Amino acid sequence: MPNSDTDAAPLSLLTVHAHPDDESSKGAGTVARYSAAGVRCTLVCCTGGEAGDILNPALDSDDVRRNLAAVRREELHAAIDVIGYQEVVWLGYRDSGMPDSEANANPEAFANADTAEATGRLVEVIRRVRPQVIVTYPEDQSGYPHPDHLKVTEISLAAWKAAGDPDAYPEAGEPWEPAKLYCTVWSRQRILATHEAFLARGLESPFDDRWFERPSQDHLITTVIPVDNRIRREALLAHRTQVDPDSRFWFGLPDEVQDAIHPFDEFMLMDSRVPTAPPEDDLFAGLR
Repeated sequence: MPNSDTDAAPLSLLTVHAHPDDESSKGAGTVARYSAAGVRCTLVCCTGGEAGDILNPALDSDDVRRNLAAVRREELHAAIDVIGYQEVVWLGYRDSGMPDSEANANPEAFANADTAEATGRLVEVIRRVRPQVIVTYPEDQSGYPHPDHLKVTEISLAAWKAAGDPDAYPEAGEPWEPAKLYCTVWSRQRILATHEAFLARGLESPFDDRWFERPSQDHLITTVIPVDNRIRREALLAHRTQVDPDSRFWFGLPDEVQDAIHPFDEFMLMDSRVPTAPPEDDLFAGLR
């Protein structure tokens, strides 16, 4: 039988992300909140982000390009210090880049990894840190179908099922059955509120029509966590190569305006092994 005594185990949260900086743009405030409350927070970063573009002109140099994997690793560790993760686990794959790119054809790319083998790596982490709650990406990623993001969902769903099965990956440690599986969501409401704040100040919005042509998933949101939006901003700024401090998308509004807009992180409950009663304001609802 899998070990799933969530009442006796310390609270533990595991998030699974594709690249350095994803942990900052998706749910950073929530992790900071739980970490400050004593929850063990573990980040799994599946790739090194080697195929990322250098979006900060001040750091676009030959030296940075030659050492981008090491630079992005340093940036991630700076970001998790802001957020409050206790541990980062590098799953060990190469950034896949976008479809049809040179990086995407690399056999070491995450998108080309054997799914069973990659799932086993994640199962080993789950069994070691014993999270009651796992956060990953949604199944519907039609708005931004990055190969690595799709792979994150694929192995997360497989590991969710396998981690508690004693017959699956017996070499990966004692079985542990997580209780709740979530994915992060950027709500239409949040995007619209930010867009309207730009327009109200006579500023050009970074959100064009394509953002509003994406299907809304707001009706699927089950869980809304109040957060301090400053955490996201400060964590993003730690990713100095990937986030331009002059970016209109991230920082085009005054800090006090941006931080007050929609001060929530939103999640969709994908599966649960405990009774739930959405809407929730706690990822651990039903577990304490």
